[in-house]
Amino acid sequence: MTDTYRGSGRAGLEDEEEFVDILEERRRTRDLSFAFRTFSPQPYKGALSCSTADLNKAVLESQYLRYVAKEIAMETGTSVEEVREDACGILEEMSQNLQLGFIRLMAYTLTKVFKRLFSSICVNVEGLNRLQHAIQETPVILMPNHRSYVDFLAISYILFVYDIPLPVIAAGIPLAGMKMVGEILRRSGAFFIRRAIGSDKLYWAVLSEYVKTIVRRGFAPVEFYVEGLRSRTLKSLVPKLGMMHMVLEPYFKGEVYDITLVPISISYDRVLEESLLAHELLGVPKPKESTMGLLKATKVLQENYGSMHLNFGRPLSVRQLCQGKINHSQYNLIPRDLPQKPTAEAQACVSWLAHLMVRIQEEGSLISPWSLMACLLLQAPTTVLSQDGLLWHQLTDKTLWLRKLALDFGARLNWPGQVPDSDVMSSAVAIHRSTVHLKAGRIYLVQEEEPARKHPISPEEGVIRTAAAVLMLASYRNQSVHVFVRPAMLAMAMHVTKATQRDELFTFFCFLQDIFSNEFIFIPGRSSQDFEDACSLLKKCEAVHISPQEVTVSDAGPEVLSFLRGLIQPFIDSYQLMFRYLCEDGVHVFSDKQFLTAVRNLSTKLILSGELHTYEALSSDMQKNVLSALRRLETVTRASEQNEYRVNKAAVRRIADMLSGKIPPQMLQTTPDARL
Repeated sequence: MTDTYRGSGRAGLEDEEEFVDILEERRRTRDLSFAFRTFSPQPYKGALSCSTADLNKAVLESQYLRYVAKEIAMETGTSVEEVREDACGILEEMSQNLQLGFIRLMAYTLTKVFKRLFSSICVNVEGLNRLQHAIQETPVILMPNHRSYVDFLAISYILFVYDIPLPVIAAGIPLAGMKMVGEILRRSGAFFIRRAIGSDKLYWAVLSEYVKTIVRRGFAPVEFYVEGLRSRTLKSLVPKLGMMHMVLEPYFKGEVYDITLVPISISYDRVLEESLLAHELLGVPKPKESTMGLLKATKVLQENYGSMHLNFGRPLSVRQLCQGKINHSQYNLIPRDLPQKPTAEAQACVSWLAHLMVRIQEEGSLISPWSLMACLLLQAPTTVLSQDGLLWHQLTDKTLWLRKLALDFGARLNWPGQVPDSDVMSSAVAIHRSTVHLKAGRIYLVQEEEPARKHPISPEEGVIRTAAAVLMLASYRNQSVHVFVRPAMLAMAMHVTKATQRDELFTFFCFLQDIFSNEFIFIPGRSSQDFEDACSLLKKCEAVHISPQEVTVSDAGPEVLSFLRGLIQPFIDSYQLMFRYLCEDGVHVFSDKQFLTAVRNLSTKLILSGELHTYEALSSDMQKNVLSALRRLETVTRASEQNEYRVNKAAVRRIADMLSGKIPPQMLQTTPDARL
């Protein structure tokens, strides 16, 4: 871990910082009075006075866009005027139109909605004070994690409450198509980006110039999700780098002295879209965003979603973070207005920064009692949860044990101190009654009720119904998996290799990181530090003895190590199942769709036969992550332009044998492929 990262760690939240429930005062005052209160934020000192129309005009008249328009006109044989007209249309579709009147409308509406949905919305006021100061000094980039459609509404709402300048927010273009709602979002600061830009040179040019102009002029804080998409598994996603490049380029080119990044960690007791997300993972198409869909979803207002926590992390200076990583002189060789491909050095720096932000978001998140309970429930056989039930006292005792382990590992827990532990856990189950229910001292998995039907459900349909409940449970486990994943990988390395030598364990640990770097967030170049962190955490909880050469299990170690292995076992079993499919005789060239369907069918068959014990292999995100990992390791390669892939069966078989321990660590060190 770099010194910068250590200095910025814990998502910038000091232990003595307190969270304040912003809904408490809203419940005591009139919603209309609040919405029409005086709003007088202190903007960036260096900002030029600029309206939305001025901003758009500056983008269209920029030297950069003029240059790109000429290039495209020459390449396509059209006139420059036609290209500029197209650029104007793109900008009109894209641009925000922030207006205070619509912010007030949003504040009024959201106050009513939030009071119905959440028992509390808690924020760290000290973090907001730091943000308020940072916004006056430099252009600011707000970087929240993305778990729900509520995320960006909540951030703007909180900034309105605390008199902080409202951000312009990168949002997906489908939201713009929602009647009325799209326009309200646009006038509340959203700018809309197409999902599939591909190689559309003009669109990229307009988007990047739009974002860079906002940053250069200090028009408003920019808010975007570095993960790119809403996480359907509630686990951090590998960061997307396009927008990150855009917001940082004005600093790289010396157009601004510094930029401040503010990581924001949003944590939910219960996510509004939990059932929808689980079904999406099982192949049910995502419903199209529409105003009617939003109105139909008002039944969610009848449910209790517990608490929501927003942790505004310590503002981080890009200038300080990039010290020694970026050579600014290379940007002086080409005029600033001309397009420049980012250098390998800049790409590595942007990737490192993006991964760092996601890790800080993880460390700043608050883990609920339910997340710890979900970790344990998933380690019980699914048949026990769906048929016999798990003894309640067994779950509560083990949850209290896990709470101590999580605190030893540095987790931030949202565990009320003034309430008896038994009440805290009973309350968690009550909030999640759509997933589990407690009956006669046992806890059971809830399966969605099927409408009346003429024929009984087939075994395959039964698997999918159970899988939906398991994936909902897994999503809440995923909220805390980042706390345990490094020590869990060391525990798995010790178990699979049966080795005690640190160098052998480190080799297998790195192999696991390489395989699972699409599942979990690892900062590039930090494998040694991650391994040392894992060793020190296991030593801290007295699970292992550490010497300069060896890591050995202590007398108290088996309970901790068994839990940690169980936490990542579903990932290993799911990956092995997909490796097995790819090594079958008939599989040579396949498309994404063929792979997902075939793996889902094989998983269902093996679950029914009792050979496969995890339902998580049915998750489309897990399946796509396996393909991404194998493409990165070049064992699966693109066979055609139609998203078809060719598999190197021998290489996949070798990875499967490494993962199962058939190939010992000593052999891993001599592999010709450095990444394996």
